[in-house]
Amino acid sequence: MRKLVCLLLALVGVAYGQSQSYLFAWSGDDARASNDFLAVIDADAGSPKYGQVVASVAVPGPGGMPHHTELEMPDGGFLLANAFDSGRTVLFDLNDPLHPKVVTAFGGFDGYIHPHTYVRLPNGPILATFQYRDGDDPKSDGGGLVEFDQRGQLIRASTAMDPAAKNELIRPYSLVIVPALDRIVSTNTAMHDKDGESRTVQVWQLSNLKLLKTVVLPTGPKGYEQKYPGEPELLADGKTVLVHTFACGLYEMQNLQSDHVSAQYLKTLDGEQCDVPVRIGHYWVAAQSSVHAIAVYDIADLSHIREVSRVKFDDKQKPHWLSADQDGRRIAANSGEYGEHRLYILNFDPQTGVLQLDEKFRDPGSDRAGVSMDGKAWPHGFKGDAYAHGTVFSRNSSAEKRTIPGY
Repeated sequence: MRKLVCLLLALVGVAYGQSQSYLFAWSGDDARASNDFLAVIDADAGSPKYGQVVASVAVPGPGGMPHHTELEMPDGGFLLANAFDSGRTVLFDLNDPLHPKVVTAFGGFDGYIHPHTYVRLPNGPILATFQYRDGDDPKSDGGGLVEFDQRGQLIRASTAMDPAAKNELIRPYSLVIVPALDRIVSTNTAMHDKDGESRTVQVWQLSNLKLLKTVVLPTGPKGYEQKYPGEPELLADGKTVLVHTFACGLYEMQNLQSDHVSAQYLKTLDGEQCDVPVRIGHYWVAAQSSVHAIAVYDIADLSHIREVSRVKFDDKQKPHWLSADQDGRRIAANSGEYGEHRLYILNFDPQTGVLQLDEKFRDPGSDRAGVSMDGKAWPHGFKGDAYAHGTVFSRNSSAEKRTIPGY
């Protein structure tokens, strides 16, 4: 009887990711002829299948350019992802990683369309940026922030259009919540280049979704660092927010709790384009696509930010997406649709900031690190070249399967 119980516990642990690590990669057909899909890749360094595809699930309907997922896998086993061009949000059930499921998919809310970034609120619902409202051409109004539940039920929404910033391009891109100050910080960057340039960050009151101020980022020494604000990150003190720009600027939001909020330029990072960063402790890990590298900066002293480590790739790689695992010791990286279609894992030392490419994470028999998304036969039936964008590690979780009421 004891042996049977141990066997059952082992099987449950494998089924729900308790002892196994996976990468969930939100992916698309490079030819845009087949369904978008979520790929599951073995990410357990001790597994004989390390780096191999173990499952995949297609999303019904036409492809919609798989873009961002949540920035890390949330507790509960459900992951949100956007197909940006189609304006759809897809909810995946990943409680059983070897059998991923599409739970539901839904579009916009009250005229707000094209979601981009999702953040889980402490009380459960999701807060997301939507780029447009009532149209998606260059002259359309900017969108706003929308709160909804996992089942796609609208809770509340608020426009990002600000009469005090009528000459600025408003295209909500990403956000971070600051519960200690009852604040939200969001950025504006258009996904469609034809819309134009942006340079603003917006501050909101979390409790009522009231837009408080639109802040124009100051220029840096190169004169363009303020362009295309990207990801805001909350530091460990729970009050300080840093904002990166795709033009490689790094800024600190100041006086968030007051009526005199502003932004201070801190540093110009290496390169001309810097993509999705991740913060681990007092280290800022930057995807620097224009110089084909991922660099680590020590931000413990914001007046003396310094580079401590760097991994250089070949010219086919344009690092765009980064996401850390639960322990902050591994980072998933890819170039999205912008470079070669490969997934990488990098090992990170949270004590020293040293970053190293995991050479063991590779296709079977390959002489190159990384897992290619091209030329594979995927379990759900697609065969061909694909690209991954949003990619996150699974989480260690209890063996009890989560459910959403009504599903």
